[in-house]
Amino acid sequence: MKLIRIAASGLPLFKEDLDITFYARQRVNELDKEVLCPLQAGSRFYLNPAIALIGINASGKTTVLKVISLALDILNSQPINHSGARDVLGDATDTAFTIWFLSNSNELCQLKTCLSATRKGPDKRYCITEETLWVKPAANVVTKNKLTDFTGIAPYAVRSGNEEFLPEDTSIVIAYNKKNRQRAEVCSLMDMTDKNILPMSEDIPEEVIRFLDPTIERLAFDRKGEKVSIHLKFFGEEELLLSDAGELNRFLSSGTIKGIVTFTMAIRTLRSGGYLIVDELENHFNKEITATLMRFFMDANLNRFGGSLVFSTHYPEILDEFDRNDCIYITRNRDGITAENLTDILKRNDIKKSDAYQSGFLEGTVPAYEAYMRLKKNIRSRLEEGA
Repeated sequence: MKLIRIAASGLPLFKEDLDITFYARQRVNELDKEVLCPLQAGSRFYLNPAIALIGINASGKTTVLKVISLALDILNSQPINHSGARDVLGDATDTAFTIWFLSNSNELCQLKTCLSATRKGPDKRYCITEETLWVKPAANVVTKNKLTDFTGIAPYAVRSGNEEFLPEDTSIVIAYNKKNRQRAEVCSLMDMTDKNILPMSEDIPEEVIRFLDPTIERLAFDRKGEKVSIHLKFFGEEELLLSDAGELNRFLSSGTIKGIVTFTMAIRTLRSGGYLIVDELENHFNKEITATLMRFFMDANLNRFGGSLVFSTHYPEILDEFDRNDCIYITRNRDGITAENLTDILKRNDIKKSDAYQSGFLEGTVPAYEAYMRLKKNIRSRLEEGA
């Protein structure tokens, strides 16, 4: 199952409808094919293997990632009330998600799901009020703009409200998914942005550990029933035996711990062709480690199953790893969040993206000069008071 596009309307925190495309909107040349993933074998359509959200602080990057996560939960028939939807939906009364995807049976699908809060306040709950699924053969689509055009296609399934055994917060796509034995594999690091705990794991490649910290000779988990022992050895030192993953924070840097988790999940995502979602990708990493992770996904020979890295970042230099503009979204929060595809505002791929971002050419991508001057004035006055 491959995501093609996500559109959402009626989200309380957003100024306008949100529209995120995963397919390559711009023209694809022969060199591009070395970094893009074909939608399916022999397809003329391609997916961007990495999607970046960039914006200043409080511009809505994390919120957009949460919307994407919620859309994936809907697509995977996860109960909405168990998916952390509250941060995205709030007290919404008329929210709609439209999700386009390619199924395992090579059918293009459009799922429209309308949501509403049934209970507000701290104990918010949501239900699906309307829902329709459309399906058409992918082989019939010959132009890019027809990928998400279902005009004239009769619905495959419509929610009636009387579906037996179907909870009110679970999508009707569950039946279609079972029929096609499919789900979108999702690895999310959204809850680990400010945490550095290494989960107990028996499958940490030695090469990952050495890449992140060459002084480590061995890091292994030994599980015997309910008891887990952690073996940590640095070159030239005695082996340490730990009983709690939290103890690793005393011996390993935060970057090493986050790197082990992130690269292990990246390998899992590349193997499954799923989705890895990371908030603040550069957090605890230097630029080269961040770029390495991105390059793994943008290597068509390595990313053979079409895995996708979806991430947010504060640092425009990271954008220079991309040769294309259609995989980058600029987030802004001016009386509501917006996310604009870079290809809609920067027509040329050959312009250095970090320069365009930092120069203010893209508008709203650098802190306002007036805010800077007010801050400078305040600091000066405080220093003078202290003197």
